[in-house]
Amino acid sequence: MSRPRADSQGSLGPDDEVVPYSDDETDDELESLEDEGPPGVPPTEEVKSTESGWSVKANDRRFCKLPEFQKKYFLCLKKSKYSGNAIKTYKYNALTFLPLNLFEQFKRAANLYFLALLILQIIPQITTLPWYTTLVPLVLVLGITAIKDLVDDLARHRMDNEINNRKCEVLLNGSFLESKWMNIEVGDVVRLNKNDHIPADILLLSSSNPNSLCYVETAELDGETNLKFKMGLKETDERLQEESQLAQFDAMIVCEEPNNRLDKFTGTMHWRRDRFPLNLDNMILRGCRVRNTDVCHGLVIFAGADTKIMRNGGKTRFKRTKIDELMNYMVYTIFVMLVLLCAGLAIGNSFWYAEIGSKAWYLYDGLNQSASYRGFLSFWGYIIVLNTMVPISLYVSVEVIRLGQSKFINWDLQMYYREKDTPAKARTTTLNEQLGQIEYIFSDKTGTLTQNIMAFKKCTIAGQTFGDPTTSDGVTLDRGRPVDFSWNKYADRKFEYQDHSLVACIRSGKNKEALEFFKLLSLCHTVMVEQNENDELVYQAASPDEGALVTAARNFGFVFLSRTQDTITVSELDQKNTYEMLALLDFNSDRKRMSIILRFPDGRIRLYCKGADTVIYERLSPNSRYKEVTQTALDIFANETLRTLCLCYKDISKEEYDSWAAKHKAASVSTGNREAALDQVYEQIENNLMMIGATAIEDKLQDGVPETIAKLAKADIKIWVLTGDKKETAENIGFSCHLLDDDMQIHYGEDVNEKLRIRQTARREQPPAFGRIRKKVPDPFFEQSGRNALIITGGWLNEILYEKKKKRRRLRLKRLGRRPASSVPQDATQPIDDWEKEMRQVDFVNMACECEAVICCRVTPKQKANVVSLVKKYKDAVTLSIGDGANDVNMIKTADIGVGISGQEGMQAVMSSDYAFAQFRYLERLLLVHGRWSYIRMCKFLRYFFFKNFAFTLVHFWYSFFSGFSAQIAYEDWFITLYNVMYTSLPVLLVGLLDQDVNDKLSQKFPKLYLPGQQGALFNYKNFFISLFHGIFTSLVIFFIPYGAFLQTMGQDGEAPSDYQSLAVVMASSLILTVNLQISLETSYWTFVNCFAVLCSIAIFFGIMFDIHSAGIHVIFPSTFTFTGVASNTLRQPYLWLTIILTVGISLLPVICIEFLSKTIWPSVGDKVQRHRKKYEMEEEEKKKPAPFQRGRASRRSAYAFSHSRGYADLIASGRSIRRRPNVAHPNPRDTLREVPQADNI
Repeated sequence: MSRPRADSQGSLGPDDEVVPYSDDETDDELESLEDEGPPGVPPTEEVKSTESGWSVKANDRRFCKLPEFQKKYFLCLKKSKYSGNAIKTYKYNALTFLPLNLFEQFKRAANLYFLALLILQIIPQITTLPWYTTLVPLVLVLGITAIKDLVDDLARHRMDNEINNRKCEVLLNGSFLESKWMNIEVGDVVRLNKNDHIPADILLLSSSNPNSLCYVETAELDGETNLKFKMGLKETDERLQEESQLAQFDAMIVCEEPNNRLDKFTGTMHWRRDRFPLNLDNMILRGCRVRNTDVCHGLVIFAGADTKIMRNGGKTRFKRTKIDELMNYMVYTIFVMLVLLCAGLAIGNSFWYAEIGSKAWYLYDGLNQSASYRGFLSFWGYIIVLNTMVPISLYVSVEVIRLGQSKFINWDLQMYYREKDTPAKARTTTLNEQLGQIEYIFSDKTGTLTQNIMAFKKCTIAGQTFGDPTTSDGVTLDRGRPVDFSWNKYADRKFEYQDHSLVACIRSGKNKEALEFFKLLSLCHTVMVEQNENDELVYQAASPDEGALVTAARNFGFVFLSRTQDTITVSELDQKNTYEMLALLDFNSDRKRMSIILRFPDGRIRLYCKGADTVIYERLSPNSRYKEVTQTALDIFANETLRTLCLCYKDISKEEYDSWAAKHKAASVSTGNREAALDQVYEQIENNLMMIGATAIEDKLQDGVPETIAKLAKADIKIWVLTGDKKETAENIGFSCHLLDDDMQIHYGEDVNEKLRIRQTARREQPPAFGRIRKKVPDPFFEQSGRNALIITGGWLNEILYEKKKKRRRLRLKRLGRRPASSVPQDATQPIDDWEKEMRQVDFVNMACECEAVICCRVTPKQKANVVSLVKKYKDAVTLSIGDGANDVNMIKTADIGVGISGQEGMQAVMSSDYAFAQFRYLERLLLVHGRWSYIRMCKFLRYFFFKNFAFTLVHFWYSFFSGFSAQIAYEDWFITLYNVMYTSLPVLLVGLLDQDVNDKLSQKFPKLYLPGQQGALFNYKNFFISLFHGIFTSLVIFFIPYGAFLQTMGQDGEAPSDYQSLAVVMASSLILTVNLQISLETSYWTFVNCFAVLCSIAIFFGIMFDIHSAGIHVIFPSTFTFTGVASNTLRQPYLWLTIILTVGISLLPVICIEFLSKTIWPSVGDKVQRHRKKYEMEEEEKKKPAPFQRGRASRRSAYAFSHSRGYADLIASGRSIRRRPNVAHPNPRDTLREVPQADNI
């Protein structure tokens, strides 16, 4: 059932067609709004002083350096408020790298702790371990991290240098000289050639095209590949063509301050005692690229950080994973435990010395220290001994694992886009495991989900539908072949169509309606046409849809050849005809249609009209045929998510036209509301129309988008689409990519606002004490059991979240004086205080999160970032943003993970992203494979790492009970130094890099395997304490079994090997074997490298131990290596080998039993998939059955007409683009290349 739409004009709510820039208005704009008087009273004219705005003097660099334009930036130091054109994204330079990097690293609590520990170890009274046992790992950690940071920053330096050193021609000393981008300043005149990137925000002065027309591509700004045109002022175009004229140009530009509004610019040019208004059509923004224009000249208005593209970048945020935050809290927990343990042992030492130590004559050390003072020294001694509970090597190991995982992403051939030679790129090494915990994805639409390529797919003409694969006789085929258009010399070779019957129908000339259909498409449009060097036609359309329709007509024999201010020339099946254009009734978002009135060569006057079915059907003649069959065809097209458009005509008598033309002329010169007057006149002629048929255009999705969205939905990942496009366009794409379906109940802005108002009113009616308590589990907003989706525009978003003109309110308060706020606001829907505003935001987030799909349209870059922030703040969820244009940068930086779509012209999103690849479908593999594996590996690594350090360190704790709490170490000091660095590091590193429970295909086949990451089930405080108790148990076994074996032992030689050093060797050997076999039990994916690492670690331990226990090294360093001959003496005793085997066996047996029982009795989803892995790997996925036909919804039709932007009608009517000026000599223009972006889109 179709939902009625609230008309944007009649609704009391915000206009759905307007992009709201809530806080982004400039001060001068707000002042003009505040100064507006009552309706009908013209505002008093006031000349704004140059100091109040942004002033730019052409060809005068000294002007920007005047004292009045200086601002303080540090203490009393000043600099110009005008930014230079160089950009800087790097963090360090040669002087600041070392101090700044060390400062950042020592902000990490563990590094600071180990620095303090190193200082303690230098103090002789309390040191129990040599200083190098801490210095070596600390230097290793700081060094590796510094090298990684240096490599990352050098990449940023290279990127900045590449951009800053681009070349551009700048007018200096009367002639154009080649200059680097970073040397360009505000006020410079620059010359740009075809295909050049725009270096700054410039005011277009003149170009080689007629009347200063310049075509630009804005892919880097908004991801759209269709060309847009910019126009210089007529005055500058006529007077600023030659180099000498440009050198004498001395205008003063007064305009708005730098801001982030991509859709607005206001200014005034003061030149030759005259003033000229400036708007966005006169500006070319940085990030655009010159196309189809040989040469153009411009004046730099904003440079560098002041440009709109840089202003939209948002703040660069330091991103950390949830595991990082959890790890830091766990390190704090370990530190607290360490302090408590050391305090307990220090108290034990004081009591022991008072009761026993002070009375034993053989323990007298000559120091007359009290028991409490000895306990104090013992406390610091144990801080040093037990320092390995806080593992310094943990951080460097984590960095190595993350670096390896990033390389695996870079090397993944299944994420390599061959067509554009674009591999996936992990641009950060610190967020990989977070990819396995994503709960919400925020995606742009244009260029991210879609290719922004429109293709003419189907049509219905006089009740007959064309577009399916058929022969020329109309026989339907299962598999078609493309139509051969070689008979048409004007045909676009890239156009593909598979219905041969339509071509046969047209070429036969028998079907008059078909001929009229394509004649309408070739005449009723605002497309501009040019001819390139090869005399090929090049179309420039206001939108890809328009270009697709005119190109389709061109291929079917109705070729739009040229136009003047009042004529259109077309070739109709090789017969050239010129029609007189009497009126062009352009498209706008309210009319949702466009019309053209033509006088035919035989004198007839006919109106052609195309538009949305909702507006066309209201204006059809009662005598019009084909209404019902066209309606049925529209339903079928809508079900296939095609963008539809109705075509119709009307014959007009000369008397009727003359009468209407008089009214039209009067409305055209109206000084009041001209647009409304014209709309009324248009209504009078656009009636009693006769239906011809309808077109169906496919807005091509990127490959695999619906399948990717469906797979991610099964992994319980919610996808929100945030786009600047119109509501109907966004909704149509939602259906195309299966984000929405007909079973969903769709809620729009007005519904959402009403539900939130009811919830707010109910909260106000509750008692104050109860009403101010936030519920942990909020009441649901949707009582129905059905599935829900939310579609909301930027205007409604501001209305709902109370983001209403904060700057305007501040300005008003400043002018009127602050008034005391009343307890009840004038508008009952407005918040009473900040708490109520916050609760409103919480309600909105809760409602949106109840929906299966959320689409926010007509939103600004700032609003995109705000929506992401709200979900992060109130849901504490891990978020990912993906986009391809500069308008997505703020959103990408705000989310926990930012992904840029690369391979298009625009690289702004990629430069700000954490990960980049060429196609949206690669997101599935990035999350379900790389993200999931990275999370599992990191969790397994951390659980094991904490375990092995607890097992290692707590042996000292048990030993202290038998050493008088004297801070005596239980192992040899070299074993302590090398334990984490050499003996146990390699196997766990390889698990962190290579382990996988199931392969990549099964990871994608079973998306439910992703759920543990979202729930944080594999690493949390529960897992931490399990690792702690596992370590305690292992340390108990490793100490007490050898201790018991040594109590009453006799060796083969009749001597008792019950000395401290032999005990240390047995405990160390037991520990190394235990922890290396434990990681073997943890390993799910065995390779030769894993096996080698485990055996090699054990071999390295015994090899190094025998070396440092040898007599030779003791002779060289007698004070450093004191365990001379211990290893060889101890390990030749079979009894002690049996002790080691018994210790290892008892340590591992409970682990084996628990693992067996858990996998047998309580298997997880992963365990079940592992159990049947071979079976699943042999299976082939069933082919998907096509969805049964369902009748489409009216709300999904005519997306073209709803989404199409205003055309070039004003430009055509002015005739400015038609008149050719005499050739002007330009010095050495670059060789022009053939650019047919619109043809590429078809």
